[in-house]
Amino acid sequence: MNRNRNILLVEDNPDDVELTLRAFKESKLANEIVVVRDGKEALDYLFCEGAYAGRDPESAPEVVLLDLKLPKIDGLEVLRRLRADERTRRQPVVVLTSSGEQKDIVTSYDYGANSFIRKPVDYAQFLEAVKHLGLYWLVLNEMPPRA
Repeated sequence: MNRNRNILLVEDNPDDVELTLRAFKESKLANEIVVVRDGKEALDYLFCEGAYAGRDPESAPEVVLLDLKLPKIDGLEVLRRLRADERTRRQPVVVLTSSGEQKDIVTSYDYGANSFIRKPVDYAQFLEAVKHLGLYWLVLNEMPPRA
């Protein structure tokens, strides 16, 4: 099994993409970060469909950082579809969003999110959050075998 330890960032806001990429770089996490900009593209990437039909399904991301407010298909629906499919039901998903609504938190966990992180407004706090997130999911966490 190919464990390339990449990260899938599902985020439509270009400023948040840039901020996240900069935070990972400053945190000295050298893992490849694949960026997709809407829920449909995220599902295509994860299920090797559409523009990603040639992608090796064995090179699944180590973790998916999923925004909730996405065009085409929202983040909660992406999460629901991931958990409903045998191939991706164990895929680690961290909801990384600006939403702090209780409904979003509860629904994210109900749909099988592994973690829910509200994006800090302050860059220093965001940098620290990304550093811990990367350390945990890419270094410390033990993954089960892929389904």
